[in-house]
Amino acid sequence: MWHSFPVIKYMKTKLFFIVAFIATCISYHAGAQININIGIQPLWGPTGYDYVENYYLPDIDAYYDVPNRVYVYDDGGRWVTSPNVPPRYSSFNFYNAHKVVINEPRPWLRNDQYRTQYIVYKGKHDQHAIRDAHERKYWENPGHPEHNKWQGKPGKGHGNGNGKNKGNSGHGNGKGNGHH
Repeated sequence: MWHSFPVIKYMKTKLFFIVAFIATCISYHAGAQININIGIQPLWGPTGYDYVENYYLPDIDAYYDVPNRVYVYDDGGRWVTSPNVPPRYSSFNFYNAHKVVINEPRPWLRNDQYRTQYIVYKGKHDQHAIRDAHERKYWENPGHPEHNKWQGKPGKGHGNGNGKNKGNSGHGNGKGNGHH
């Protein structure tokens, strides 16, 4: 009987390491999941970002909330959200302006910090727009000129299934209200 005790201890130790290994693999897999929202980023957004929550636009001291597809700007001391840019920005060229990616919710609540931090980008024209990108991953965007070449999975930012994009606010020509 005493000779079986080491076998039981060995089996418990082995079981412990197997469970620990499985738990490590599961937690690694969960941590390795990556959010991607290229398909909903505006065509004037800069290349190089697979996921964006907000763009800060130093030239006009305003934001674009990517998941909600709305512009956020100060209107007399109050932050306003709108699917369209306000008339005072109607001639602003979004394609040409520098955009700062800020991946946190409601960054406009800390606007003084961002204005100070990113003032150095005001007037810079140093980014390539998604519209002009030739990498396949950008073709997912329904407004991209090469979207018809995209071989994505249905339901993953591929429009509404009929080849047309619904709710395309923010994907405009870089001027005016963001619509085609």
